[in-house]
Amino acid sequence: MLISYFDDYARDYEPYKAGAWCYEDGCLYRGLITLHEATGDPRWLDHLTRLVDAQLDADGGLADYRITEFNIDNIQPGHALLYLHRLTSQARYLDAARQLGLQLTHHPRIGTGPYWHKLRYPHQVWLDGLYMAMPFKIALGLKLDDQALVEEAIRQLTTALDLTFDKASGLYRHGYDESRLQDWADPDTGLSPAHWARSIGWLAMAFVDVIEHLPEGESRRDLSKRLASLNDRLAALVTSDHRWLQVIDAPDVKGNYPESSATAMFAYALQKSERLGIDRHGDLGRSALKALTDLELRPVEGRRPQLQNVCCVAGLGPFQGIYRDGSIAYYLTEAIRPDDIKGVAPLMMAEAERLLAEGTALNRQDETRRLLQPVNAV
Repeated sequence: MLISYFDDYARDYEPYKAGAWCYEDGCLYRGLITLHEATGDPRWLDHLTRLVDAQLDADGGLADYRITEFNIDNIQPGHALLYLHRLTSQARYLDAARQLGLQLTHHPRIGTGPYWHKLRYPHQVWLDGLYMAMPFKIALGLKLDDQALVEEAIRQLTTALDLTFDKASGLYRHGYDESRLQDWADPDTGLSPAHWARSIGWLAMAFVDVIEHLPEGESRRDLSKRLASLNDRLAALVTSDHRWLQVIDAPDVKGNYPESSATAMFAYALQKSERLGIDRHGDLGRSALKALTDLELRPVEGRRPQLQNVCCVAGLGPFQGIYRDGSIAYYLTEAIRPDDIKGVAPLMMAEAERLLAEGTALNRQDETRRLLQPVNAV
């Protein structure tokens, strides 16, 4: 069921922002990459190539991308550029990825090093942004044989983890304001007040996607220890039906609900954590994946199934005439959008991990090397 659902979804997908280069489309690209890596099925690569090429010109220019916006979200789709360059050796993909690297060179930072979330969110670090930037920065550093880029990304990530960690709960807060100017920021800590599940989901995915690229050593051990602690907290907070709530640690608050994008993100990260040898919570991830398939992937009359209970968007500070204060009550007011890509893409990634764990996937050592050889270099 899931494979046909993903295939239909990718076939029917309309770019999230009218074709402009954006992280939402990048989420789909990441889902397609993981399915292609896990199965070798060319349909996933065909979808990926078709969608990415529609946003890329012959010289590597990205559709409606402006570096001066300094939007950290725009970095995340760069994974697709590196993947397609790896498979085809076409220079335009790497040229485009270098543009994103140039943004990271000049992107504004807080005093201790991590990037601002966006130019319009000055002095702020959000968990979302750690996923958007750090795995790509490390992958680009490895591609360009630039170890300094890799090491800087690790420093930025660990600094941001220290800043956003809430010791009392063992969780991470959605945002940190260095300036303490935002109304949502605690005047002492600079932290936002509640624990939004999807922000922690972005972080969990950042953890595993960074750790997989690191050799054995102090940095890998440190990040693995932090992730194992987070995974233990996730195991303690899972609902009786194997999902996680929109405000993850507030089960008694009226209106709180099991949120599908965060659940899918944790389903992916927990399984991948086990594959990377960090801990043994893979079964919890697989049970969450099954819960989403059984409870939230529902047929819609006259249409294909849709993934339900996906929070459309949430953030901090002013946006479209409202002030998002980061409170529990705020997160429970955000709109729910069925089949939003921020839920479907991590569901793809979680299923790819399940296939790997099951042993039915093709990407074992020799097959992986064969699949990832450059083909028809142009």
